[in-house]
Amino acid sequence: MADLKPILLVEDSPKDIELTLAALEQCQLANAVVIARDGAEALDFLHARGRFEGRPSGDPAVVLLDLKLPKVDGLEVLEHIKGDPSLRQTPVVMLTSSREEQDLVRSYSLGVNAFVVKPVGFEQFFEAIRDLGMFWAVLNEPPPRIFQKVVQ
Repeated sequence: MADLKPILLVEDSPKDIELTLAALEQCQLANAVVIARDGAEALDFLHARGRFEGRPSGDPAVVLLDLKLPKVDGLEVLEHIKGDPSLRQTPVVMLTSSREEQDLVRSYSLGVNAFVVKPVGFEQFFEAIRDLGMFWAVLNEPPPRIFQKVVQ
């Protein structure tokens, strides 16, 4: 069995972190969830530096990325991921409360894989996260490593 890749959750709201972790736990996913509380921490994780120096190598199964973040915002993180040949195949789901059309358009123009507006209600939020976790960590079939090397 292949090593399970972690899910990178980039979120600054303690409440949303708690709800997201609870929803992912309900799916009984075996993937570890790594939390970055701002965009700079997310970039540190992706490049195995700072507090993530020495972490096991490899990209996450998916990055669940909030749009509005301290230090480095979600769009900047997305732009970095999709602009880096070693990271561009990493799936990124923008998970945000923004309903701004410009955020949606900008996210897709930068290469986001999905854009999900956080539902306001607890049950809807819980279901959305659970479904995202199941799809990206279990159902989605990532490109083979050889493809990733060829694209670089």
